[in-house]
Amino acid sequence: MASTANPTRDQFAALLEESLGGAADGGFEGRVVKGTITAIEGDKAVIDVGLKSEGRVALREFAMAGQPHGLSVGDEVEVFVDRVENADGEAVLSRDRARREAAWDKLESEFGEGKRVDGVIFGRVKGGFTVDLDGAVAFLPGSQVDIRPVRDVQPLMDVPQPFQILKMDRRRGNIVVSRRAVLEETRAEQRSGLISGLAEGQILDGVVKNITDYGAFVDLGGIDGLLHVTDMSYKRVNHPNEVINIGDTVKVQIIRINQDTQRISLGMKQLESDPWEGVAAKYPVGAKLRGVVTNITEYGAFVELEAGIEGLVHVSEMSWTKKNVHPGKIVSTSQEVDVMVLEVDSDKRRISLGLKQAIQNPWEAFAEKHPVGSTVEGEVKNATEFGLFIGLDGDVDGMVHMSDIAWGISGEDALALHRKGEQVSAIVLDVDVEKERISLGMKQLEKGAPAAGVVAASSGLKKNQVVTVTVLEVRDGGLEVQAGDDGATGFIKRSDLGRDRDEQRPDRFQVGQKIDAMVTGFDRSKKPNFSIKARQLHEEKEAVEQYGSSDAGASLGDILGAALKAKKD
Repeated sequence: MASTANPTRDQFAALLEESLGGAADGGFEGRVVKGTITAIEGDKAVIDVGLKSEGRVALREFAMAGQPHGLSVGDEVEVFVDRVENADGEAVLSRDRARREAAWDKLESEFGEGKRVDGVIFGRVKGGFTVDLDGAVAFLPGSQVDIRPVRDVQPLMDVPQPFQILKMDRRRGNIVVSRRAVLEETRAEQRSGLISGLAEGQILDGVVKNITDYGAFVDLGGIDGLLHVTDMSYKRVNHPNEVINIGDTVKVQIIRINQDTQRISLGMKQLESDPWEGVAAKYPVGAKLRGVVTNITEYGAFVELEAGIEGLVHVSEMSWTKKNVHPGKIVSTSQEVDVMVLEVDSDKRRISLGLKQAIQNPWEAFAEKHPVGSTVEGEVKNATEFGLFIGLDGDVDGMVHMSDIAWGISGEDALALHRKGEQVSAIVLDVDVEKERISLGMKQLEKGAPAAGVVAASSGLKKNQVVTVTVLEVRDGGLEVQAGDDGATGFIKRSDLGRDRDEQRPDRFQVGQKIDAMVTGFDRSKKPNFSIKARQLHEEKEAVEQYGSSDAGASLGDILGAALKAKKD
């Protein structure tokens, strides 16, 4: 029987397993255990965890990145037993593994509760950074570092700070965190506190932080407000840089506070007197003023009358003679112009202006300078199927109807006598200022022609007079005729060639044929209008009055027959 003083191999194994708490069969391996620091040698700590040999752990594993370890001999620490014994007979221990396991347990709990966690940014990887969460390594995407893009992240590294866990997968060992979420939440809390101390209408001093095309962001002391470009000044502001610059201290008024979005709208012009007050009395309709063109659009030009007061000159009110022309071809930006007030709407803050009304109507000016009967000269601007357009003084055009070009020839032949660009003389027959029309005659200047305005008088024609006319030209629309041998020329419309439709065919007449027609009136150039139909109706009426009516027993044919017989006798 063996003595206990000299145990057998089996007894020794049993005693070892008892002393190691089952570690001899690998029970210690893969577990987190407590140990005591017995010595600190260089950059490593010697730790006794109760095994037959001690283990060594690097000191850096006991501290977060960039932080001191703070260990002393005798301190109790938790480590992970990787192996009970290595080739050197030492226990293989890891503080990182122990911290990681403990950290995951803690992080899962905090993630479930939505709590913030503390960590340190210690490295840079593709798309972001690595964060030490007290042993567990998390990924911080670049977009989640700050509220605004950060060019230099170095000042944020190796500094303990809070993070929000966005997602985590322990099986895969993935953790994604956000610093931005923490900043936004903190900022929202601060913003809510600051907004609660503000009120609409309040006047504050702020510093311009950023400028965009549509306005500027102003720091009101921890909270930003938007100063829109339209609220910077009553006058037109094309870009905020015209009024303010980054870093400027400006006095603003709170216009609106949106409690839902926590947005603050600011204004500067609200602190100035409103130039639109009493504008209707200051700028009455019909007043002539001088202003500066500030903006040109497809539909007109804006003219500043004073700081903050602009009116629109619509394209239709820009020129008497230039129609369908872009406003930029009539006026230019910064040009001083004379305008007339056409309409004022104080409620809508609109003033309608006229550019052409500030100068004399060119047709009125022409009528004053060239009365009916006066002779003018001009260039043939255009030839149409019905006449010639002549360029006249004042940038206006006059028209010579084809029937007023020459005597004794057809209108088409008369048109063929002239070409575009030719200088011609004409006489003024009529000026219609309202319709912006000038009627001219060229044949009236021919030798022996009756003077303009007295054509009817010189030929002795009167309205309702029946005269014999000679057919000068047969057209689809009627007949061009002349009273007497050298009398006034006129026109008989197709519908006036007879009472019946069969009689209203121009082709039943021939050039040189003489017919009786009644003068029914005169056009604006004093040319007579003739009608065969009117003559027939007039003769019928006279016959009825003289010989009785069909109601008295005589037929219309009998009456007309008697009338014709009496006329022959």
